[in-house]
Amino acid sequence: MVHNCPAVSDAARKLPAAEIDWVVEEPFAAIAAMHASVRRVIPVRLRRWRRQWWRAATWREIGAFRAAVSAERYDAVIDTQSLIKSALISTFALGERHGMDASSAREWLAARFYQRRHAVPRGLHAVERNRRLTAAALGYTLEPALDYGLAPIAGDAGDAPYAVFLTMTSRADKLWPEERWIELGRALGVRVVLPWGSDAERARAGRIAAALSEAEVTPRMTLEQLARLLVRAQAVIGVDTGLTHLAAALGARSVGIYCGSDPALTGIYGAPQATNVGALGVAPSAAEVLRVLR
Repeated sequence: MVHNCPAVSDAARKLPAAEIDWVVEEPFAAIAAMHASVRRVIPVRLRRWRRQWWRAATWREIGAFRAAVSAERYDAVIDTQSLIKSALISTFALGERHGMDASSAREWLAARFYQRRHAVPRGLHAVERNRRLTAAALGYTLEPALDYGLAPIAGDAGDAPYAVFLTMTSRADKLWPEERWIELGRALGVRVVLPWGSDAERARAGRIAAALSEAEVTPRMTLEQLARLLVRAQAVIGVDTGLTHLAAALGARSVGIYCGSDPALTGIYGAPQATNVGALGVAPSAAEVLRVLR
């Protein structure tokens, strides 16, 4: 989601009259809505539909989604995700479908669903791949300037300084050892705030918070609440998770910790107050993260 925001900004800047709609998974629709150039966000509930495909309510929701996405004809339908599931969803929209060719797509079979296929180097960062595909689909020359385009979010005045630890991620190999979070929290000297999204993540946050003198595990928060928490923070330190990228895109001072993925391909990118540490298979030490922050 965040990696696609600069492509939306490019399109809006290059084609000022463009009306841009964005189809997104329902839990993350708030991020698309934060982009100042998005006219309409169309949520898709694919994850829930796959778990409950036999229910009549599911098929009614699918029908309502198809009606919403096909309500008008588009000049271009662009699938930047280049997965079979996203390519299939793109067929519901009316208009010429654009995507990456088989040698460029994350899943080569996705290219079969597009009417216009574009070559995009696989070795580029995800942000640049999305930007290049969108520029090729809409016929403009890409400029170096990068803008995430997320509308400013006001923070509450008067908060004592705090750091946010984003300890949760979708894959175990991307996790940073709990003892290093504790070491970092003790060295920072400010209150640490730990959000979570699942019971396992809440338990991890609780263990880390219990080992620190001043730490808080938040209640469950919406994306809008999390965004406000991130922009007010003195620093945001997170593993490879969407919220870390969101913090950087919103302008927060951010450090991305990489253990199980390559920051050259999916790291925090183009944000002036953000830095990546670590590498694929090489978890950084707490001292390395602290050096970046200082």
